[in-house]
Amino acid sequence: MPFAKHGGPVQPSTSVWRPLGTDEVEVTGGIWGQWQRLNADTILRHCETWLERVGWAGNFDRAAAGAIAGRHSGIEFVDSEVYKLLEAMAWELGRGDRAGDLEARYLALAERVAAAQEPDGYLHTSFGRPGQPARYSDLESGHELYCFGHLFQAAVARLRTGHDDLLPQVARRLADHVYDQFGPDGRVGVCGHPEIEMALVELARATGERRHLELASLLVERRGAGTLRGHPFGQDYFQDDVPVRTAATLRGHAVRALYLAAGALDVATETGDDELAAAVRRQWANGVARRTYITGGVGSRHQDEAFGDDFELPADRAYSETCAGIASVMLSWRLLLATGEDKYADLIERTLLNNVLASPRADGRAFFYTNTLHQRSPGPVLDEDQVSPRAESGLRAPWFEVSCCPTNVARMLASAGLYFATASDNGIQLHQYGDYRVSVALAAGKVTLQVRGGYPFGNAVSVKVIEAPAREVTLRLRVPGWAQGSAVLSEAPTTRTRGHAEIRRVFQAGDSVDIAFPAAARVTYADPRIDAVRGTFAVERGPLVLVLESPDLPVGWSVNEVTADPGSITGDGDDTAIEVYHHSRDADDWPYSPEPGGGQGERARARLIPYHQWANRGPGTMRAWLPLAAPGEVREERGTPRPF
Repeated sequence: MPFAKHGGPVQPSTSVWRPLGTDEVEVTGGIWGQWQRLNADTILRHCETWLERVGWAGNFDRAAAGAIAGRHSGIEFVDSEVYKLLEAMAWELGRGDRAGDLEARYLALAERVAAAQEPDGYLHTSFGRPGQPARYSDLESGHELYCFGHLFQAAVARLRTGHDDLLPQVARRLADHVYDQFGPDGRVGVCGHPEIEMALVELARATGERRHLELASLLVERRGAGTLRGHPFGQDYFQDDVPVRTAATLRGHAVRALYLAAGALDVATETGDDELAAAVRRQWANGVARRTYITGGVGSRHQDEAFGDDFELPADRAYSETCAGIASVMLSWRLLLATGEDKYADLIERTLLNNVLASPRADGRAFFYTNTLHQRSPGPVLDEDQVSPRAESGLRAPWFEVSCCPTNVARMLASAGLYFATASDNGIQLHQYGDYRVSVALAAGKVTLQVRGGYPFGNAVSVKVIEAPAREVTLRLRVPGWAQGSAVLSEAPTTRTRGHAEIRRVFQAGDSVDIAFPAAARVTYADPRIDAVRGTFAVERGPLVLVLESPDLPVGWSVNEVTADPGSITGDGDDTAIEVYHHSRDADDWPYSPEPGGGQGERARARLIPYHQWANRGPGTMRAWLPLAAPGEVREERGTPRPF
């Protein structure tokens, strides 16, 4: 059944900026065009193939046939991977890509899911049937409501790309069931893994059914009231330690915390709850200031996939889960829409281009689950036909026993362009840069823009006007935090702040507004309270974090044995290089010295590469934070350094 296209993954009823739909913004090339083509051509099929191979898609067939008892494949929440893939497919189809048989594959998978739905609307392959645990018998770890949330989001993607067909119908029946079970007259409970909260709000926004919003509000308010049984990692593991509106910062399991914050903000937006919205803004601010890596990644503890304490950000033990990065983008996008503040777009840029894009391998057939900032030893070469039992490795894996990240990457890449621009009554706001086209009907008339440039590798962006009304409109361009005071516009802005520039005038077809950013690499130092990287520095170029990887060092050198001179950085674009000094000792030497840096060592120039590109050249070592070379090592006359 046709359904009016409107909006992207998030569509608040009220906001400072209005998000755009798949019919209003289109990625046309550049880095995001490359990744979206790879997603459409390779990643989606890769995820489908593995879901079939490991039996997670087949769970729905066995459940529908009454043959699931004793034959369920995977852990309790693998249903969600099928739903995330369906969401990714829906967004990809919504982009207008009908290449091959994607639509037929989508419809066939949706039919298999629908066939497993029970008469009362319940739909989960791990619980409730003969030989399985009872429904809702393990709210702490069973992930039933979590899986339902991902189904709802897949249904919303289908609705917002113009189709009210099978999957949205399944979602409505399931949502009615959940309301009966957990609504005001049902059981008082929450899911150990937040996710359903924001999904219910989006379903309410997409369908107009207020009961979904009511239930989401109930679930948010119940959190922190001790409704879940105790956990060995503590109640903050699933954010059940304190109420959302009184929590000071993001804490506990990173993905859960961010999903809950996103859902709480959705509820606050739709109910006008200023106190709850302020609580989420406070948690974001404290989390960013004290618990976020330079790549935008979050989560420093492996045991519980959690935020650590303030300034606990060890580079070599960074968990920085890909799914947490995606969740961070989802929260920051909601905050950007709600407040209009540019700092949220800054974090989206940093997280997307570094943390999220680091996950998929260049060929789209393997992924990082965790994202370290210092790989001390080369990782093993993984079997491309085997499931990886561990999330952490120096090389990407084709699939994991817990494989939440590949399908999450797929849905983020398919919808990435929907996070780039917004509209208001009188203008268009460009929050991210790349190659894309925006076409929006404003109060003054229709405006169509083509954004181009080599960003993030190049430093210039051009915004060409394709179509504009004969009335004033406002074009707002974000000035990234890293470029404040240095961005150059081709014409004087009407308004300029630290975070953006606005040009308000009558535009004509053929007009172009250009903005240029600093091209040179720059040195960044960490807050001294981050003691794990004290005495080191990072190198950034534009929005990209650069790293030193062992293939760019002389043979036999390791990134663990070098210091670097921050004053020696040269080049721009893809040719950034730095002088490094190699230090090695005999194996039985005492590892301490009266000289900082351990004395002088061999010298060489080494290339630095974008963090998201590392580990695409086989096993190796890597580090983002480079130890400062001692003053005695750095020579005024550098001579002819060893080539890399």
